[in-house]
Amino acid sequence: MARRRGRLLPTPAQALLDAGLINLGFAGAWWARYQAELGREVTLENYLPWSSYLGLELLLTALLLVVFRLNGLYHLRRGAGWIDEVGLIFGGTTIGSAAMIVAVFYFRPFGYSRLVFVYAWALIIALLAAERLVERFILAHLRRRGIGLQRILVVGAGRQGRLIMQNVVAQPELGYQIVGFVDERRREDIGRFRALGTPDDLPRLLWEFDIDEVIIALPSASHQRIVDIMLLCQRQGVSFRLVPDVFELSLNQLDIEDLNGIPLIGTREVSIRGINLFLKRAMDVAIATLALIVLAPLMGLIALAIKLDSPGPVLLRQVRIGRHGKPFVCYKFRSMRVGAEQELERLQAFNEARGPIFKMRNDPRRTRVGRILRRLSLDELPQLLNVLKNEMSLVGPRPPLPHEVERYEPWHRRRLEVAPGMTGLWQVSGRSNLTFDEMVLLDIWYIENWSLWLDVKILLRTIPAVLLGVGAY
Repeated sequence: MARRRGRLLPTPAQALLDAGLINLGFAGAWWARYQAELGREVTLENYLPWSSYLGLELLLTALLLVVFRLNGLYHLRRGAGWIDEVGLIFGGTTIGSAAMIVAVFYFRPFGYSRLVFVYAWALIIALLAAERLVERFILAHLRRRGIGLQRILVVGAGRQGRLIMQNVVAQPELGYQIVGFVDERRREDIGRFRALGTPDDLPRLLWEFDIDEVIIALPSASHQRIVDIMLLCQRQGVSFRLVPDVFELSLNQLDIEDLNGIPLIGTREVSIRGINLFLKRAMDVAIATLALIVLAPLMGLIALAIKLDSPGPVLLRQVRIGRHGKPFVCYKFRSMRVGAEQELERLQAFNEARGPIFKMRNDPRRTRVGRILRRLSLDELPQLLNVLKNEMSLVGPRPPLPHEVERYEPWHRRRLEVAPGMTGLWQVSGRSNLTFDEMVLLDIWYIENWSLWLDVKILLRTIPAVLLGVGAY
């Protein structure tokens, strides 16, 4: 019996559970109307036992299951969120309940209580939505323990291969585990993704790592190589998927129109521009202004604590690189002793990061107050001023230092296409626990998939990430 991709229960089991919850919701609706007497008073004349509704209950159950299936509730695309699923439940329940009400009261306008159907509609939606939420919680817990993940091997570490990796980093709910990649040229790991050799090593790797699926992300010029890999996967019984190479463009950047059946392919403009840039900027200014007003007392206390704890200025003014490579002065509360930047060279041997950034879990340069500020990210509050000056955004890539940018690989520079942010996907996905390449993959995914709602979600996810100090040091 096939399991639904990315789901805990196979489709028949899920439909059976839904049927039980629909009946439970209908029974609860009858109880609310006739036992709890929600609505007008129940009398002997208008009272109907539950058995009188049993046939309608079973009919509604069958009708809703059919509508849910037709609406695609049992064949969700991989990565569909809880909100997407609740939307399908809401729409399907509304359609099914409305059809039932019209039919029942057309053929028998008196006798049955309309409130029973209204209560059933609300309870069914609530129960099915709650069940999906619990299922997602359990599935996320299992996936964190490495259970139920689909083991993926990526062929190709070019633009399209990194596109696959950045989506896996940004969307762990997809349930993919990329065990590594093979590439003709690249022999170095990309973040957590291991370089396992070349495509010639595939026969051994498919067996050694128990691969579930191969994702082929090679340029179209490698036609024969792609065909050979597809044939190999077929022989070994491993499923495969091909990432289309359209002149090395991300599919998120393509604009496809239809001209009398002829597909016309063009490129979309960068999403954070025009009216979108105006909306993002308006949200930045509004929230930053409000935050500065509300947090002014806290920032005053932090400034006093820094001044009393160690000699030196309260604010650290540091040159960072902004949008399109333009340098700007970034403001932060000082969390290290004076002269800390001059000590960086001698600490390079203790660098815990790969790539052009420096990370050290127990950095001796931090002050006592600085340890607390860094742990809770309070040292970054003055960057609200950079947001008001239009040098930064609330959400965006981490603002890099000039010497870091000098060491960027060409594909790293895509993160400079938008304004840097006080928080971002890198902040809510592990912060210092991420490698630099993984941070860049997240930044690129953000740039290619930006929406105002995405910014709101990242801001909301930042709150628990900061309070819990996930990956902060």
